[in-house]
Amino acid sequence: MNFSQLPLEDSMLQTLDSLGYKSATPIQAQTLPLILDGKDVLAEAKTGSGKTAAFGIGLLSKLDVKRFRVQSLVMCPTRELADQVAKELRRIARFKHNIKILMLTGGESFGKQLGSLSHQAHIVVGTPGRILKHLNKESLELTNLQTLVLDEADRMLDMGFLEEVEAVMAFTPKEKQTLLFSATYDNTITAISKKIQRDAVLVKTTHEEVANNISEEFYATSNKEDTFVKILSQFKPENVIVFTNTKIAAKELAENLQKRKIDAIAIHGDLEQYERNDVLVQFANKSCPILVATDVAARGLDIKQLSMVVNLDIPHGQETYTHRIGRTGRAGADGVAITLYDSYESDNADEYRDDKRQFLEDADLKGSTNFELKPQYVTLVIEGGKKDKLRAGDLLGALTGDAGLKGSSIGKIDIYDRQAYVAIETKFIDDAHDSLKRGKIKGKNFSVWIL
Repeated sequence: MNFSQLPLEDSMLQTLDSLGYKSATPIQAQTLPLILDGKDVLAEAKTGSGKTAAFGIGLLSKLDVKRFRVQSLVMCPTRELADQVAKELRRIARFKHNIKILMLTGGESFGKQLGSLSHQAHIVVGTPGRILKHLNKESLELTNLQTLVLDEADRMLDMGFLEEVEAVMAFTPKEKQTLLFSATYDNTITAISKKIQRDAVLVKTTHEEVANNISEEFYATSNKEDTFVKILSQFKPENVIVFTNTKIAAKELAENLQKRKIDAIAIHGDLEQYERNDVLVQFANKSCPILVATDVAARGLDIKQLSMVVNLDIPHGQETYTHRIGRTGRAGADGVAITLYDSYESDNADEYRDDKRQFLEDADLKGSTNFELKPQYVTLVIEGGKKDKLRAGDLLGALTGDAGLKGSSIGKIDIYDRQAYVAIETKFIDDAHDSLKRGKIKGKNFSVWIL
């Protein structure tokens, strides 16, 4: 189905076309007519199928921009997913001027959010805990809410958000549209749907979607860290997410890999929001090839191309395993998912045996434990961003001009409200840093440092 077959404004159709939305994915084709018709929807579609655009196009199309009240609320289980959803909604929202989308998550200054809320917003995207805190403080008001979205609804229940979700629901009008989107559903989700939705239409497109092309291998080992290094040596992946079951294990593995001259960085629930941003930017812009993560990173990471996923620990259940490995092999690319287990986990590993998965031994690997891995780029941080009217072209001009770098030596550029991140080819990082530190960007001096 083409989006032109839907009752969408011409400006929306032009924006979708410019963003590369040429035709609707199965989940978009089946849910959008229902959403635009005001129906409640219970949708099941796999990760990467276009769920965000499905509900995003729907709620943005129905928005009354002249009414500066919260008309749509999207709840997500993690800060990362909320950030990803907010970014995608802002991209689609270009079809109309003055649409305000506000993100409310933990890890950000509550006072700063209060300031943003004082000017109202059309759409709020956030995590249940922080949204509820604002509702209880009366800094957020939902009496004009038209559409409520629960994104990754199953994960929200897994993470114990049911009580908070229900508490948020108590602040919303009875007459509203409620949309539940997720990759998997069980009886609990169905029961919740009956409780919070009205005559919801069930849409399931997982059978229509092409499965990720992922090679799945399990290795028995007595030393997981050594085996992981051998895997890196043999497969030489461009980037890897390694999952651990605990924060301590994530921190330890990242530190131990760095001691072995393998560039790695950890992400887990103890990091402040600015630290998480630093970590994710470095991984996404190829300044760090290995991200060690707890399951907080299993969803919501906007990594377009991921070569490999490694489970250092056996996941807690098949569903978690599916979500972890679903980060690789996307958009038609081949992916590799490797799981390590020791003698204490062999019974758990047996539960994963099937015809698709290979079960091997550490001795089957031909890689070396003396392998070293350095990043292609290093990240330069500029203490200036969108609020300072900085654009990617300004940074590119300063680096290729005064700094004398070739465009090919400059990687991904990320610009936030107050900071900008630029990936610089490793051998040119000192030249780039020194030049920007001495010089000016758009006629201004900015603090610059290497991340």
